[in-house]
Amino acid sequence: MTKGIIMLAAGGTGGHLFPAEALAHELKALGYSIHLVTDSRAERFAGKFPADEIHVVPSATIGSKNPLKVASSLWTLWSGIRIARRLMAKVRPKVVVGFGGYPTIPPLLAATGMGIPSMIHEQNAVMGRANKALAKRVKAIAGGFLPEADGPYAAKTVTTGNPVRPAVLEAAKVPYQPSGEGEEFRLVVFGGSQGAQYFSKSVPTAISLLDDGLRRRLKVTQQARAEDMPMVEGCVAKLEMNADIAPFFTDMADRIAKAHLVICRSGASTVSEIAVIGRPAILVPYPYALDHDQAANAAALAATGGAKVIAQAELSSEKLSKILTGAMTNPGKLADMAASAKQAGKPDAARLLAAMVEAIASGSTIAQFKETRS
Repeated sequence: MTKGIIMLAAGGTGGHLFPAEALAHELKALGYSIHLVTDSRAERFAGKFPADEIHVVPSATIGSKNPLKVASSLWTLWSGIRIARRLMAKVRPKVVVGFGGYPTIPPLLAATGMGIPSMIHEQNAVMGRANKALAKRVKAIAGGFLPEADGPYAAKTVTTGNPVRPAVLEAAKVPYQPSGEGEEFRLVVFGGSQGAQYFSKSVPTAISLLDDGLRRRLKVTQQARAEDMPMVEGCVAKLEMNADIAPFFTDMADRIAKAHLVICRSGASTVSEIAVIGRPAILVPYPYALDHDQAANAAALAATGGAKVIAQAELSSEKLSKILTGAMTNPGKLADMAASAKQAGKPDAARLLAAMVEAIASGSTIAQFKETRS
């Protein structure tokens, strides 16, 4: 017997699914059955998701100005809401929790319309458009970086932090060990779940500008898009680099734990995982994000001293090479950054979020839940 069904709704990208996966593990341990509602993109990530059932519900985003495309999107959304309502009536979840992305809109609208307790979790420091559309309707809002004291929904917002996966919590047990003079220096470079073309070009060039002695110390893990692999591998061979290059690493948490420095984008899950593990980072926010959420996420960690933020437009290969030189020759500075990042991490985010879900399931108000924490 389970305590009941909790339904998690998340868009089919790693940024939305990873925190949902972490919460699912926590709720399963508490005795709940987990159902995931997502879209077809989730197949790449959902293999490890501890869901008893996975439901694909149609959804669409309304970003086009073409009237025919808008009409088609609205019809898809309407169809998705109808399917979600039938799903809710059949499954009868105790709570529906949304994690952002347009695939969450039909199930959350269905749940709120049927009076099923519901809440959303916003990973970023700036609320995404899907969550903005749902914020007024749900009973509670959990935030990775959202402050509890500001904004129109402050009364029902709790800053839980972003849940991280069990692999990240395991990696967090590994203490940071600075790289001394002449010792191997492990550099990890990645651009989020989809990789980053920018890093594929700039990082090998920056490494080529390093002094020979520093370059020989480097052990590089770099995520590269499949179409960029030949270019990056060619640079690796030419520079005789000690490097692992791949489009996706399943053991990224372990690699971050072993890193002396991380260079990456600043998606919410990425920033949260780096902080929990406690590693110094150079954060390069994705410059074309509509809400500039990555810049806000990066600023939150940089404010603690755990990371340095550099805009992509300002980060030439020459500047990056100087940064690498400074990092490799000043291990004490990196150790201080690692400690600051670790202090900013919220390893208990999944536990706190699970407690919040249980409170909503039991009929408690968010005000009552906040009182139990004080």
